[in-house]
Amino acid sequence: MRRAIFPGSFDPITLGHYDIIKRSIPLFDEIVVAIGVNAEKKYMFSLEERKRFIEEAFATEPSVKVETYEGLTIDFCKKIKAHYILRGLRNPADFEFEKAIAHTNRRLSKIETVFLLTAANTSYISSSIVRDVIRNGGQYEMLVPDSVRVGK
Repeated sequence: MRRAIFPGSFDPITLGHYDIIKRSIPLFDEIVVAIGVNAEKKYMFSLEERKRFIEEAFATEPSVKVETYEGLTIDFCKKIKAHYILRGLRNPADFEFEKAIAHTNRRLSKIETVFLLTAANTSYISSSIVRDVIRNGGQYEMLVPDSVRVGK
């Protein structure tokens, strides 16, 4: 089975994340959207909300699963027998950062990282931008899947 994980905090999932996942469905038998838990980090959305946003966004895609994990991503890969890590690249800075992590992961394990370029129309979107728009009462809806809705 070609199982990939797409790790991140997804606070919240954006249309950029959504696009990467949708475009990777034909490439893998199963994609596990892996929500990393970091006790040091302050999140806008609870783990349960983030998980629900993703599950609802992909409710009609049986090959997309959502899991949570703590610790090293490669350890989680080994635990669920994933041989690929999926990452989206928005810009050259993302590439440099992700390249270093991919080399480290490959050095520590046999897990390959697969990079997809974000679509031009979503390459400017990041979770931190979305959080800032939400915090300031802006129109965030065009930046996230329909499942991400914040009560006003």
